Amino acid sequence: YALMTGWRDIEAVEINPVVVHGGGKRINKALAAAGVESRFVNGLRYTDAATVEIVDRVLSTEINPEIVDLINSLGGVAKGIAGTEIFSCKKHAPHKSKGEDYGYVGEVTGVNIAPLEECIAQGITPVISPTARDAAGQIYNCNADVAAGQAAVALGPKRLVYMSDVPGLLQNPDDPASVISHLPVAEVEALKAGGVISKGMIPKVDSAVTAVAAGVEKVFFIDGRLSHSLLLEIFTDAGVGTEIVKR
Repeated sequence: YALMTGWRDIEAVEINPVVVHGGGKRINKALAAAGVESRFVNGLRYTDAATVEIVDRVLSTEINPEIVDLINSLGGVAKGIAGTEIFSCKKHAPHKSKGEDYGYVGEVTGVNIAPLEECIAQGITPVISPTARDAAGQIYNCNADVAAGQAAVALGPKRLVYMSDVPGLLQNPDDPASVISHLPVAEVEALKAGGVISKGMIPKVDSAVTAVAAGVEKVFFIDGRLSHSLLLEIFTDAGVGTEIVKR
C-alpha cells in the first residue's frame, strides 16, 4: 500500500509501470481453508490439480481486481489482465539434481505484449496475474518474479523492479541492515554457492540476471512497505534496496 500511495508521483515523472503481482500469503490461506497442504520445492510452490484451481482463482479473480481498484482509487488508471491471456508456458522441468516434480508449475515461454503496449499507449497501467496456459490450454501456476522477468525481456524496459516485504537482497538473511546495495551479475553464482541467495530468492535473482542479459539496464529489489521506495531507488544515488547490473 505504501508504494501505491505514491502512484501519482510515479505518473508525474512519466514512468509507465507494468505490474505483475504475486499472492503467496493469500494463496496459503486459501489452500489451508480448503484443507490443501502448501509445499515448496527449490523455492517454487508444488502445484497439483486442486492447488492450481485455487491459485488461479485467488490470483486472477481476487487479488488482481483488488490491486486495480486500489490504483484507480489513488488517482491512477489500471486494467486487470489474467496471466492466462498473455503468458504461454510449458511444464516446469523437474529439479535438476533431485529430480523432484513441481506439478502444474509453468515456465513462461512467450509473452503476448500487444495488450500491454495498448495499455501503455493509453496511459493505463496493466496489472497481470502470474498464471499461464500451455499449448493444450492447461492453466499453470508461474512464479511471479519469473513471469515479471519474462515480461520485461519481451517489453524491453530500462528498469525492472521487484517489490516485496524485505529491504533488498541481504548478505545476512537475519539482519535487515545487511542490504547488498550493488550487485554485478558476475557475482551472483558466488552468492548462491555461499548460501546468501537461497530458497525463494533463487528464482527472483535468476530472472533478474536473465532480464539484464536481455538488455534491461538495472533490476531493483526494494521494500514495497516503504513510502516512495521506487522513486527513492531510481532517483537517488544511495538508493534504498539492491540493484543488479551487468557490471
